[in-house]
Amino acid sequence: MKVTVVGAGNVGATCANVIAHRELVNEVILLDIKEGTAEGKSLDIWQTAPIDMYDTRVKGVTNDYAATANSDVVVITSGLPRKPGMSRDDLIATNAGIVRSVTESIVKHSPNTIIIVVSNPLDVMTYCAYLTSGFDSNRVFGMAGILDTARYRAFLAEALNCSPKDIQAVLMGGHGDTMVPLPRYTTVSGIPVTELIDTPRLDAIVDRTKKGGGELVNLMGTSAWYAPGAAAAQMVEAIVRDQKRIFPVCAWLNGQYGLDKIYLGVPVKLGKKGIEEIIELKLNADEMALLNGSAASVKEVMAVLDNMPEAAK
Repeated sequence: MKVTVVGAGNVGATCANVIAHRELVNEVILLDIKEGTAEGKSLDIWQTAPIDMYDTRVKGVTNDYAATANSDVVVITSGLPRKPGMSRDDLIATNAGIVRSVTESIVKHSPNTIIIVVSNPLDVMTYCAYLTSGFDSNRVFGMAGILDTARYRAFLAEALNCSPKDIQAVLMGGHGDTMVPLPRYTTVSGIPVTELIDTPRLDAIVDRTKKGGGELVNLMGTSAWYAPGAAAAQMVEAIVRDQKRIFPVCAWLNGQYGLDKIYLGVPVKLGKKGIEEIIELKLNADEMALLNGSAASVKEVMAVLDNMPEAAK
């Protein structure tokens, strides 16, 4: 099997590295537009194979989509970070152009692939890839919920002084400050988290999770990459190994949760066909209100893309 990662920046290279080390596929193609970047990082990753004992071949290419042909899964991490003075609409226009071009090239060479979008703004870039690809929505989805849930679980593990392996959680909504962590669906080895931690501390963890990306930017001056790259790789694993894992994923909704024609984070079953089922939780009134608020925020961003002139789309 073969996986392509488009974008050899920190997130893309980390994703390729994790996929290779886990021996999920025979070959990983790492593609970038900057001459030598993908080739150099792929060579560096491949040279760890004799040390870490894996066989997956990692190959880097510069803008050569022919090398990506017949990929089973493609992870798109391409895009520019928001720069000083750049409006949200400017960022969407710039990255939509990048994601659209990448998607067109991928579809041309791998018409049967599954596309995972990591580029930001995540929800609208997933929407952009979906519109461009013409694929069924079960084959185009975004990585956000796994990352956000991982942050939530990591913070809880610290607060409870327990292993993160024992914490299960669900998080829904858009990727950003309007995301919806669900303490009612959070457990520690089956024990409701609300029995193990008081409400003020839990509320503080939920708030920290919502601002998790910003916390890292403030510390490092740039976006995170280890956790996002690993999260995308976990999605790849669920697909290529047909694991039927239940993950929160940015998925296209057509009536689920009373929401229509929107990409939003919800729990799904991931397997070899991509999204094999969207799981509808029984949310209470407060949870539903938070999800609707998050959806309204995402709809606003999607509308920016919809309302762009055709030349900019």
